[in-house]
Amino acid sequence: MAEAEAEAEAAGPEAAGDGAAVIGATVPTGFEATAAAEVQEKLGSASRISRDRGKIYFEVPARCLPEVHRLRSVDNLFVVVQEFKDYQFKETKEDALKDLEGLVKKLPWTDPLRIWELNNSLKKKKTKRKKQNLQRTASKEKLRDGGEEEKGDKAVGGQEDCAPNMAGTEPAVGQSAEETQGEASQNEEEDNEQSEAKNELRASSGAETKAGDDRKDEGDAKVLKFRVTCNRAGDKHSFTSNEAARDFGGAVQEHFQWKADMTNFDVEVLLNIHNNEVVVGIALTEESLHRRNITHFGPTTLRSTLAYGMLRLCDPQPTDIIIDPMCGTGAIPIEGAMEWPGCYHIAGDNNPQAVKRAASNICSLLKKNENKESSASLDIVQWDICNLPLRTGSVDVIVTDMPFGKRIGSKKKNWDLYPACLMEMGRICTPGTGRAVLLTQDKKCFAKALSRLGHIWRKNHTVWVNVGGLHAAVYLLKRTWERVEEKRSFW
Repeated sequence: MAEAEAEAEAAGPEAAGDGAAVIGATVPTGFEATAAAEVQEKLGSASRISRDRGKIYFEVPARCLPEVHRLRSVDNLFVVVQEFKDYQFKETKEDALKDLEGLVKKLPWTDPLRIWELNNSLKKKKTKRKKQNLQRTASKEKLRDGGEEEKGDKAVGGQEDCAPNMAGTEPAVGQSAEETQGEASQNEEEDNEQSEAKNELRASSGAETKAGDDRKDEGDAKVLKFRVTCNRAGDKHSFTSNEAARDFGGAVQEHFQWKADMTNFDVEVLLNIHNNEVVVGIALTEESLHRRNITHFGPTTLRSTLAYGMLRLCDPQPTDIIIDPMCGTGAIPIEGAMEWPGCYHIAGDNNPQAVKRAASNICSLLKKNENKESSASLDIVQWDICNLPLRTGSVDVIVTDMPFGKRIGSKKKNWDLYPACLMEMGRICTPGTGRAVLLTQDKKCFAKALSRLGHIWRKNHTVWVNVGGLHAAVYLLKRTWERVEEKRSFW
């Protein structure tokens, strides 16, 4: 690679020597600004929104890694090795790929790999705490039942043999959260995690990481397994994503003497290319964080990260009554109860199977929070969206994922359903201050229904999102002062 290209403008973690890291996060498209606002609010860090939709970047101290994993709006996390904002690719495929190969030796790997190691150490310690907390809980239950406490270090259940979750993430399906089953409070656990992060960072500073440049003897540490994942967007590249991943991965293997493994890998190197923007990173999450909280999935389960973005859009206030009248598996009210426990959340659906799934997910949430001081207020009801058993003007916020007319319902039915839904939502919503955040892919039908009910709802904002490959919209509506006649008396 030419010297000019080697000195291209880059935003790598220059401050990592002082314990800082540049973190990249993938977020639901359209909600980049929402994610940036959450990072600013909870971590005190300013974020930069990438030109490549669905990504933000922010710098935090390494000790804040546990808090980074607890962000509600991010899907996946990675530490940035280096970013080139205007990378000049060679014209021919051979030259362009050779250029990417040569880039590997010039990247500042040491500090990002130290962050990766710190992330792994926190993950292992959290898994160990989970095991101990599960054992304590099982022992207490046996004592309550009149049995004797088991001795030894036998693990409870078979989940602990699985790959551990990343530090600070919500548990995977079937794994109850360790945060709620230990005797320590949540604040104490967060302090412990930050303390451990500081200690690990001190231990690793000044020492060369085992995953760093291959200067150690092979017998000192096991050979790490890795894979390179390339995400490419743009039509001016002479190579494919697979070709870039193959050649860049070959150079990584030669540089570190790691072993390539596409499935059972220790390190995932990310090569993100968007037109002339190139970002090299190392993954910090093994699976997307959007799978948190949901244990019983339905045909159209909403991502928890998207549910959080929709809720944040309506700016919930303490004591607000928030309902999801078409809740499906309950992703929205569960996310709301987790993040805004001061509100009262009601989930409802007309499908008994959906209500059953949502009830199971809510039970898992309540069990998860049973040891916490403040328990979220959350109920589940089976009802008819067009005839809700709620008083007129009694609801502050409505947040729901409306039927797209594809997997559930049909486009034809939506022409009658949407106006009826908006009318009934307008009836129960508080005039003047009420608001609704509604997600739909059937934008034409929704626009027509909204035009018919413009005297009740006024559109304030639209966020364009990608839902499972479908181009959808999230509408923020404000309730007007116009009164809606009550159909019947409910009490």
